[in-house]
Amino acid sequence: MPFTLQPGEIASDFRLPATDGKTYSLADFNDHPYLVIFFTCNHCPYVLGSDETTRETALRYSDKGVKFVAINSNSARTYAEDDFPHMVQRMNEKKFPWLYLYDELQEIALAYGALRTPHFFVFDENRKLVYTGRGVDSPRDVTRIKINNLDIVLDELTSGKKVSVPITNPIGCNIKWEGKDKHWMPPEACDLV
Repeated sequence: MPFTLQPGEIASDFRLPATDGKTYSLADFNDHPYLVIFFTCNHCPYVLGSDETTRETALRYSDKGVKFVAINSNSARTYAEDDFPHMVQRMNEKKFPWLYLYDELQEIALAYGALRTPHFFVFDENRKLVYTGRGVDSPRDVTRIKINNLDIVLDELTSGKKVSVPITNPIGCNIKWEGKDKHWMPPEACDLV
């Protein structure tokens, strides 16, 4: 069985606290036809480099029924700046157009098979996965972006087309797993394509 959720599989449920003081589960987004869940953090240069591009995409598709939900699963013992108070501070400063949830026990990262930050999972109206992978092909240096995969996928999805490229390899720092070296990844985790 693959480590990462595969196209056609159903979104795993969760119950996680968010920086807005509320707790959310998958059902809280039932009024949105499409859902983008992405694993991110506060410190990764690939996240910091591409967050504004992700913001633009989130805003572009917000009136087309697409909801963005960010999840931080990184161990705060590996990088202290990935803890919950820093998440709250970052959202207060940046005012991103998504919810920012904390997966302190890393159970949701395992359920989805998140590999890197950022790692995007796009779900259709039935909460079936239609895309997993990178947002863009150059998240650390957006001046070199040639392909915005997330934008292409959301354009196809909201236009009723079949997603032409359902899997790409996420580009970024690996998830920081509790009690492990900062470069460690689960042995069953591997490139998607």
